[in-house]
Amino acid sequence: MADETIEIIEKLIETCRDGQAGYLEAAEHAHTAALKDYFQRQSLERSKFAGELVKVARRLGETDPDRNPSIASKLHRAWIDLRHRLGGTDASVLESVETGEDNAKSHYTEALRANLPFEVHALIERQSESVSDAFDQVHTLCDVYKRAA
Repeated sequence: MADETIEIIEKLIETCRDGQAGYLEAAEHAHTAALKDYFQRQSLERSKFAGELVKVARRLGETDPDRNPSIASKLHRAWIDLRHRLGGTDASVLESVETGEDNAKSHYTEALRANLPFEVHALIERQSESVSDAFDQVHTLCDVYKRAA
């Protein structure tokens, strides 16, 4: 069970690193100060989540949890950058962030279905609630910015 738990935690670490990098990329391309601030705060939160998960992985015996964003995340950020260069708007940045948040939400939902130790499950559940809230917020913002365009 420890190996399966570590594997799940490492996938979530990667998911958080992806989110951290994706939100920073989105902050760079956002036009409004409020969106830039929101994206930067979310990036910091994902960094914090990754750090919490790294501590748990180490406590379970993983000596060097992966700390890098995934290749898929790098491609997604390149897509955000390309859209921006082609005249991307805040609405298009939000659409890209929404896609990333949907992916993160899916990874957390999958992790919560696993048979995890109580303290690990509790941590992942707390983080999952925040990820779901962020998804809902981004989805709402996406709708608002699309209607305004």
